[in-house]
Amino acid sequence: MSNILRDLPTLYDKAQGLQNILISRATGGDGNNSDYAILRKTILESQFNTLVPDFVRHARDLNQFWQMIKHRYGSYAERREFIYSEFQNLIEAIEFDKSGMSPAFEKSIEVINSGYIDGMWKKAIDRKVNDPEGAITLSRSLIESVCKHILDLERVSYDKNSDLSELYKRTSELLKMSASQYETNLIFKQILGGCSGIVNGLGQLRNSVGDAHGQGVINIKPKPRHAELAVNLAGSMSHFLLSSYEESFKGR
Repeated sequence: MSNILRDLPTLYDKAQGLQNILISRATGGDGNNSDYAILRKTILESQFNTLVPDFVRHARDLNQFWQMIKHRYGSYAERREFIYSEFQNLIEAIEFDKSGMSPAFEKSIEVINSGYIDGMWKKAIDRKVNDPEGAITLSRSLIESVCKHILDLERVSYDKNSDLSELYKRTSELLKMSASQYETNLIFKQILGGCSGIVNGLGQLRNSVGDAHGQGVINIKPKPRHAELAVNLAGSMSHFLLSSYEESFKGR
């Protein structure tokens, strides 16, 4: 049984996967007909169905697609260019749509109105499957950017070379969500201490398996599930920071 829907979690991933299957079939590869059928059906049933290329609508399987493409274009380069151009509008529409973003996090981004953070979050989501190392690096950078934005907005100074743990410490103290500020409330102290541990862990994970540093002889390769964990944790912590900032300073 195919696991294609699990392996390609976002609609963007699925559109890219469908495109890649077609390119493989058009350039000498076999392609997986079952995966093609599943992805084709998923995209045709999505809100972006009007942007699906006509040849995908008409080709119910890869054999039908092959009969079309082999006569229309003689070279591999021409076939790749044709498929890329036909998929461009669909993939761009999905890429710049915010439906794959957590509604709560999307709303919290509006607090500081940062297109940079918005774009970083979407890139992290998009890279979970095909580029786990990049997704992990972006996850760490996401939290770092949120911390710096909050500190900048409140004119709190910090060393530009500060690592993530130091940035988070200063931000959490500003927002009164540092574990050290809750010595008399053990439950909140434990929860907030766990938040700090998550952030520090993401920073260390990025350093050990992300693509920000070169790898030695022992090259640790993260898998999509590791990247998904990192992206989800980064998104949750970033939303928590932004919503805490809004709650603390919304009355000004």
